[in-house]
Amino acid sequence: MLPGGATETRVRAACPHDCPDTCAMEVTVSGARAIKVRGAADMPFTDGVLCTKVAHYLERVYSEQRLLHPMKRVGRKGEGRFERISWDEALDTIAARFRAIAADDPRSILPYSYAGTMGLVQGESLDRRFFHRLGASLLDRTICASAGALGWKATVGASIGTDPEAIADARLILIWGGNPVVSNLHGWRHIQEARRRGAKLVCIDPRRSETAAKCDVHLAPWPGTDGALALAMMQVLIAEDRLDHDYIARHTLGFDALAERVRAFTPEWAAPLTGLDASVIRDLAREYGSTTPSLIRLNYGLNRCAGGGMAVRNIACLPALTGAWRHAAGGALLSTSGNYPVDGHALARPDLYPHAAGRPPRTVNMAFIGEALLEATDPPIRALYVYNANPVAVAPDSNRVKAGFAREDLFCVVHELFQTDTADYADILLPATSQLEHRDVHTSYGHLNVVANMPAIAPLGEAKPNTEVFRLLAARLGLAHPALFESDDSIAARAFRQDDERARGLAPEQLAEHGWARLNLASPFVPFANGGFRTPSGRCEFHSGLLAGLGLDPLPAWHPPAESVVSNPALAARYPLALITPPARNFLNSSFANLPRFRDEQGGPVLQIHPDDAAGRGIGDGQRLRIHNDRGEFHARAVVTTGVRPGVVVSPSVWWHKLSGDGNNANAVTASTATDMGGGPIFYDCLVEVSCA
Repeated sequence: MLPGGATETRVRAACPHDCPDTCAMEVTVSGARAIKVRGAADMPFTDGVLCTKVAHYLERVYSEQRLLHPMKRVGRKGEGRFERISWDEALDTIAARFRAIAADDPRSILPYSYAGTMGLVQGESLDRRFFHRLGASLLDRTICASAGALGWKATVGASIGTDPEAIADARLILIWGGNPVVSNLHGWRHIQEARRRGAKLVCIDPRRSETAAKCDVHLAPWPGTDGALALAMMQVLIAEDRLDHDYIARHTLGFDALAERVRAFTPEWAAPLTGLDASVIRDLAREYGSTTPSLIRLNYGLNRCAGGGMAVRNIACLPALTGAWRHAAGGALLSTSGNYPVDGHALARPDLYPHAAGRPPRTVNMAFIGEALLEATDPPIRALYVYNANPVAVAPDSNRVKAGFAREDLFCVVHELFQTDTADYADILLPATSQLEHRDVHTSYGHLNVVANMPAIAPLGEAKPNTEVFRLLAARLGLAHPALFESDDSIAARAFRQDDERARGLAPEQLAEHGWARLNLASPFVPFANGGFRTPSGRCEFHSGLLAGLGLDPLPAWHPPAESVVSNPALAARYPLALITPPARNFLNSSFANLPRFRDEQGGPVLQIHPDDAAGRGIGDGQRLRIHNDRGEFHARAVVTTGVRPGVVVSPSVWWHKLSGDGNNANAVTASTATDMGGGPIFYDCLVEVSCA
């Protein structure tokens, strides 16, 4: 009992953000107010620890910037001027516009969402059902990981890899295309433990990231050339017979064709492409082939280039050549998400889609929303409903995105916690609940636990969760199917296939009370020790029937960057610097970028540039810079550092445009070009020039 008779209660919760750690949390509530958020000490992976951002989560929940009431636009699109209205007026307005547009062609209505929350209830249930029943355009959610996910699937069969909690016994860890110190903090703790036990850490990253600075070796290839490095490693492993022939014979498909394919991909071939010495590449391959257990911890940074899907595929072949999958601490890890028996059909109900004659479903790629809004004609997009996303800030080629959102004939609804860059273009702006104010259940892509989220406090102001808004809109539109009105508790209870052995122990009432539960998998989970790959053949497929069926090269191959001195020398002559825009330490994509603590800590947009490149342009440390190409420009402060290699510049992102200082962020220069597979964007495949502003 607290002074005044108040009592404290503790509520089980889950971090909702796009991070592999998916932390289990405890929220302490006094009266009607949350007073503390901490990591759940009884969940082994979280182990009582939260990242700095979420440790201060109450600053987000109770921010005076929170949207608390529905509003309608009163200024020009993009100005961000609104006036308060009632929920009835907001819902009636949306329903009237949707009804009129749907009477002509419902495919002119497009939902737009991604990972603002990773929850199965608030992120991919009633929203999908509502737009399916309406007959709206479908959204291809490609913006983060689709290229790498397809490359991995073509090789391994599903988003499954090494058990993150077994990593401590590895002897060699290649951290490839990721920065776990920033983006996988709890996974990094297991990597640190491996190092304490004698493991060697090698970081492969074009810049000296926070992780690279803590590793034994840092290799800095040119952006977009990871696939070439992996091919050269395979060539050395095969040419020098550093192979597990028994594993290859029993558990792989297409080895002979692979051996022939990589014959010419020597370290000498890869050296000028990657910018690494041939001897360095050969030594890496030899060490990888002779160390047991060896682990590759790759992440999605390397899939955001023109050859990103094939790069992930090439890397995914390596553990099968050496038999590293035999060991609990060996193999490779990109994502654990494929382990979860999520009942996607029950959540999304694609069967609700009305397949009217002459109106086949139309799918729009979210990564290229600017083109879709400006160029789609069959039918044109006339209404957009944005939730769990901030596309004006995060989508590539943002000048085109802004132009699309600025269309006066586009009816735009944004459901948000804060008035983001995207919210500034809304016709109707709706207040959303935070994670502490609604029910949800979460999988993870960085561990093997399900995490429940129970509402800790009542919604602030007039905020409503996604599910409640879609129930209200369904009623307004007369969409009477009972699936559109299911409760959040019921949806959470149906999220997993209960007939799947992996779901044993995930009883809804037990999960809600305890807060988390490990999937019913062996501990440690060694997924491919005896083969059992999730491919059609049951083997690791060096020759992929899936890719062949898509008209793509079925074997590992080299796909060069779209923008580099090798692939496009004329462009490189005009724009000679390769720009990458990895996550800023204090932001999570564009989340947290508006909160004073994190914005101040980040200190404004910066551009890291090598002293040689700076000197040749008369750039001094701290100077204001203009970074530009044919697509646009943004400004940032110079950080002259040897932490980036010559020819590469780095701008940690994503800043909101309106908080960046000049009204633009790094996506003003990134390209609306698709990856080699999966339809993803090529954020890290971008040439620019830099000058003093």
